[in-house]
Amino acid sequence: MQNYTIQELEKKANEIRQDIIKLLLEAGSGHSAGPLGMADIFTALYFRVLKHNPEKPKWKDRDRLILSNGHIVPVRYVAMAHAGYFPKSELKTFRKINSKLEGHPSYKKLPAVETSSGPLGEGLSQACGFALSAKMDGAKHRVWCLTSDGEHQEGMTWEAAMLASKYRLTNLTQIIDRNNIQIDGVTEDIMPLEPLAEKYRAFGWHVIEMNPHDMEEVVSTLEGVEGIQEKPVCIIANTIPGKGVSFMENDYKWHGVTPNAEQAKAALRELRGAA
Repeated sequence: MQNYTIQELEKKANEIRQDIIKLLLEAGSGHSAGPLGMADIFTALYFRVLKHNPEKPKWKDRDRLILSNGHIVPVRYVAMAHAGYFPKSELKTFRKINSKLEGHPSYKKLPAVETSSGPLGEGLSQACGFALSAKMDGAKHRVWCLTSDGEHQEGMTWEAAMLASKYRLTNLTQIIDRNNIQIDGVTEDIMPLEPLAEKYRAFGWHVIEMNPHDMEEVVSTLEGVEGIQEKPVCIIANTIPGKGVSFMENDYKWHGVTPNAEQAKAALRELRGAA
């Protein structure tokens, strides 16, 4: 685990956003808005908060990171490459034949990718299994589960939320990417989720709402979950989809498309100017 300062984390997050754009341009397919919106959180996790060791990716005491919304995996791949899990040059192989970097992550292809994900709504249930197993074994690591807001339109997610409360999975932290968009539009138009925080409180979770683009707040929130001992933790991260690229921000049409060469050039110009 690395221990970057807030300023170093902010710089790293910007570098990660730039490499997400480059990766997507090279691939010609993939998701843009979600990975850019979650870059600050992944940076804080991989360079400050997670217990992990890129040189020993199967270290038994590592924290487990479950990515339920597998379509935002470009941000995870880029963060892992920057952290030293594999060479950054491999990012150019994203979504290409025989690449380890599939369009949705596969646990068979990369070490420390704990689960394969693609079908939405399954990750929280998987994370509950990891967390319950750890409690039964007396293990001290934490299970982090990243979910999308859109997959909360699926019933399996709420079954898992009940189970986590019943078994007091205090070693489980869920981070919801609350960016308010999905492939067909705005979540509140398609299937309203609000009041999301109140729902999780009613299901027996400790709920924290967070500004995920204030690195100091991100770090203090993520590091602070260790002090919450009574309930599983749900962090609602009010992300800006496409964060850092003005013409992508808050536009659901960028959920599942990639920039062309001209758009990528403009995006990189903006990000480099913000560095």
